[in-house]
Amino acid sequence: MPDVVGYRAKFGVIVPSTNTVVEHDFNMIGPRGVTFHTGRMYIETPTLDSDETFLALIGQIRASISVAVRDVVTCQPDYMVMGMSAETFWNGVEGNRRFEARIRDATGLELSTGATSCRTALELLGVERIAVLTPYQPVADREVARFFTEAGFSVRRAEGLKCPTATSIAEVTRPRLINVLRDLDGEDVDAIVQAGTNLSMVRLAAEAEEWLGKPVIAINAATLWHALRSSGFDDRFEGFGSLLAEH
Repeated sequence: MPDVVGYRAKFGVIVPSTNTVVEHDFNMIGPRGVTFHTGRMYIETPTLDSDETFLALIGQIRASISVAVRDVVTCQPDYMVMGMSAETFWNGVEGNRRFEARIRDATGLELSTGATSCRTALELLGVERIAVLTPYQPVADREVARFFTEAGFSVRRAEGLKCPTATSIAEVTRPRLINVLRDLDGEDVDAIVQAGTNLSMVRLAAEAEEWLGKPVIAINAATLWHALRSSGFDDRFEGFGSLLAEH
């Protein structure tokens, strides 16, 4: 018998314990009969104010993800969603492939990562030249750019907001994001991609597509889109970007 609330699917969603945006974004979009169940990776030290502290945070993610995955699979999800992005870009295309293989081996389930979801979206849209927005430090921005370059895209510009902590990512204001989007835009860019799942961009990215006249891919929208399509659901949603509305 199906779950009475997740009667179409239950998605296991892995997020850092510091993340306050992923659950909000997924539930705001709210696909009918699909429920989201989070396994939270314990982050004891959320400082991100340098390359060194960012690398330390990646270490915390790697140390805690197995427990988060172990816990969430007890609700018997149908599909896994990675509601964290930096680790999915790390070590390029091959690093993402290995990461996905580890989660499949641990859960027996298929999954969507932010890196694969954004890549798939860009390929579907026929995009070649991109600009990238992240909340990260330079060490992580280089990994994001490496992934997209190895995947065949030309990264024309990238801007990391250098947020000082993992929780402060969720405090970045709309005016600041608008300014960064305008700075990243140009005739040499076909699309803008936003990484960092704790950055609230789903609605703003949809609005920016109107005034920039090109795709603006918010990672939470892309990851949910990829998870839904991979699970056989073709629901369309207005107000969260062209990806979810049209593809």
